[in-house]
Amino acid sequence: MRALTLFTRLLADHVRQAGLEWPEKASLEPPKDKQFGDMASNLAMVLAGQAKTKPRDLAQKMADDLVSHPEVERVEIAGPGFVNATFSPSFWQQAVPEIIQAGEQYGHVNVGSGKKVQVEYVSANPTGPLHIGHGRGAALGDSLARILRFTGHDVETEYYVNDAGRQMNLLGMSVWVRLQQSLKVDVDLPEDCYRGDYIKDIAANVLMRHPELGDVAVGDDPDARQCAVDICRQVAMDEILEGIKKDLQDFGVEHQVWFSEKSLVEAGAVEKTLAALQAEGRAYEEGGAFWFKSTLFGDDKDRVLRKSDGSLTYFASDIAYHADKYSRGFDLVVDIWGADHHGYVPRMKAAVEALGRSRDDLEIVLVQLVNLLRGGEQVAMSTRAGEFETLADVVQEVGADAARFIFLSRKSDSKLDFDLELVKSKTMDNPVFYVQYAHARIHSLMRKAVEEGRAVPGLADATPETLAALNTPEDLALLRQLDQFPDAVAAAARNLSPHHVSGYLLELAGSLHRYYTAHPVLAAGDEQTVVARMLLLSVVAQVIRTGLGLLGVNAPERM
Repeated sequence: MRALTLFTRLLADHVRQAGLEWPEKASLEPPKDKQFGDMASNLAMVLAGQAKTKPRDLAQKMADDLVSHPEVERVEIAGPGFVNATFSPSFWQQAVPEIIQAGEQYGHVNVGSGKKVQVEYVSANPTGPLHIGHGRGAALGDSLARILRFTGHDVETEYYVNDAGRQMNLLGMSVWVRLQQSLKVDVDLPEDCYRGDYIKDIAANVLMRHPELGDVAVGDDPDARQCAVDICRQVAMDEILEGIKKDLQDFGVEHQVWFSEKSLVEAGAVEKTLAALQAEGRAYEEGGAFWFKSTLFGDDKDRVLRKSDGSLTYFASDIAYHADKYSRGFDLVVDIWGADHHGYVPRMKAAVEALGRSRDDLEIVLVQLVNLLRGGEQVAMSTRAGEFETLADVVQEVGADAARFIFLSRKSDSKLDFDLELVKSKTMDNPVFYVQYAHARIHSLMRKAVEEGRAVPGLADATPETLAALNTPEDLALLRQLDQFPDAVAAAARNLSPHHVSGYLLELAGSLHRYYTAHPVLAAGDEQTVVARMLLLSVVAQVIRTGLGLLGVNAPERM
């Protein structure tokens, strides 16, 4: 970030002094191949027409101007006119006191400027425990909220409780049948009901709390039996939702708001929204059903909101729910959905536009499936069949830190293999161990320094004279990587992708481990080099700690 800022400023000064206007197609970024320097730009090529000169001639003028700056070591012209700049060691060394001074705020980039954002994630139907797939969405949403707050956004997190509709009715019926079966009533569990053992446990709890249902189970009063199903549904939902909240808490995930779908329906918000759409010519009745004219907004066909039997579709509730979100003043709504909902994205974007908002006011992040392996064998996961590995079980086995880091180690729309044995291992092949160990390794060195009677250096020790000892290729490589942390954070915020941070941390940890192998620290020889290297490692630890914090992962000092 410092490198980009300086490079941009110097080139902007040159363009201004030459009486030219900055072109929109100017590109300034680190070159992919490090041999071409620290920063590269196509500015001379896209500005040549305006300057009425050859690109390489203009590039040479820029190079002569840039190299006169004391923090620029050399400038080279490549190809048709690329300007490649390499900064001086003193420029990179100055990162150390800046990071020490910034502390936990190092990496903060005000991308959001106070923009009000809602992030809704998990929102699993309260019909069973959270499984590992829900865990990936939970880690993503929670980390994304942390990153957005860190980058200047005003963030609120929410869980949409689907406590109305067919799935909840199936849950109630599942518990009711299991309750009857526990009383030796000859009744079969319908094919589409939930079959996990947890349903039997809930049925036992319902009967314990409502022993009067025993008489209903052997009776034939239809009203009493429907009342029993309603009781089973409510108790089951409350019990499952309580378990979901605990699982998320144990996973380090928070939701500030728990929003009930049922409350939306009962308040008449859905009907009010549908009426508003009809009044604006964006919905209509046909064939006994009520339709959203989504083709007006780029969808391939119109969508049913109310069926001919009078029941509402999920889409109807979702439109009303998003109308409610925007009424609360959010500038941007971020929904985190499973990848199987990808076909739902265009119609939801159309609905947002029909509500009078820009399609860009809704961002939908899709989360691909997690392929859970145990001993090389895939673990089957099906909530209804009761064959799944719960999030709670996985967290208990591998720990919240390991699970979160693995979930966030790849882009969310990429499939993820989650190898339980690898994640539990304390080896360098385990990504989370690899990064956490880098942090712990540095703290171990600092403790050893204290044991030897050395003081841990701080800002006052980070003088130019001392930092000049950081002059090896490995020193400068670490310093360059530290400068890239704000860029990784900004990319994560702009792209709604925390994997930019996890990927950065893996690379930084790798550089740290290689540095440790290549260079002694406490046994470096002269005192100035020892202090300089201790300072360098201390800021590496600071950045790792901040980065892990953005992922919701701890940075242990001992391992």
